[in-house]
Amino acid sequence: MQILIIKLSAIGDVVQTLPALEAIKRLYPDSEVTWVVEEAAAGILEGHPAVRHLLVSGRKSWLRMLRKPGTFLAGMKSILRFLRALRAREYDIAIDFQGLLKSGILIGLARAKRKIGFDRTREGSYLFLNERLPAYDIEKHALERYLDVARYLGARNPEPRCSLPIGDAVPAMRLRIGEVRREGQALIIINPVARWKTKLWPEQNFAELADWLAAEKDAAIIFTGSADDREVTRRILGMMSRKAVDWSGQTSLKELAALASLSDLFITTDTGPMHLAAAAGSRVLALFGPTAPWRTGPYGPSHRVVRTGIDCSPCFRRTCDREVQCMRGISVDEVLGAIDL
Repeated sequence: MQILIIKLSAIGDVVQTLPALEAIKRLYPDSEVTWVVEEAAAGILEGHPAVRHLLVSGRKSWLRMLRKPGTFLAGMKSILRFLRALRAREYDIAIDFQGLLKSGILIGLARAKRKIGFDRTREGSYLFLNERLPAYDIEKHALERYLDVARYLGARNPEPRCSLPIGDAVPAMRLRIGEVRREGQALIIINPVARWKTKLWPEQNFAELADWLAAEKDAAIIFTGSADDREVTRRILGMMSRKAVDWSGQTSLKELAALASLSDLFITTDTGPMHLAAAAGSRVLALFGPTAPWRTGPYGPSHRVVRTGIDCSPCFRRTCDREVQCMRGISVDEVLGAIDL
């Protein structure tokens, strides 16, 4: 049996789809699974035992190439190669976990007998399906919504857990951690940046939090993020009186998951690495403001969420005319009170 999964982005969404992937693979153990994913999240899936073929969409790169006369032709050739690879195989089942126009077009182009997804998804993507699950409850956690697809296919009591293909990265990460942490010292990872400005906690607060953890808990502190986050981390470190390490832009997704798996606590805003850390087995402490943790928070009982719960939260807005009080209103003491080390 050939199965096609389309879940293009983002990092957290791809991670939260993994339990559904594994439930479907257990249901059809002899199947070959092809997963279509965008470049930013592809590293999560590379080497996953349940994924036989990985098709990487370079959508953002293609758009940049198509805007420039000098790279237009190369961009078109790259798109055609991708589409040929998508259509080279005939699938028994194709599943649109994304529910957007960009995924709907791909599932429409795919050669599949059954094209499955939720009804009434955004941007009319459901129009490309020939089997539609009832429109999902938006208040249901995303991970459980994805498991509903596995249940529809016949999976009974699918597990909300998943495996990450990070085994090879763990020994090397353990050695790397040993260079910045003493034997027996607690290891706390802080991931302070998110894509939405409304999800950010004040940098000064992160500095005070990290200083307290280093002083009172004798913890080794490692800041993580992308290369674009280095300036934020540099400012936070400049506000601190205690030592911390900046690894922003210095870990792949698998290395970040390995780092999280070896940590005692992963403190983060609402962002993709939060889900990656939770899936890797770390204890997660997440700061939520404009979004709803019951929909997209770290899944599982070992994690903690801190939020103000003010009347306008969650608003799901990327801009704010109330000075982002849902995030600024979270005090350092409230975060410290949620930490149990």
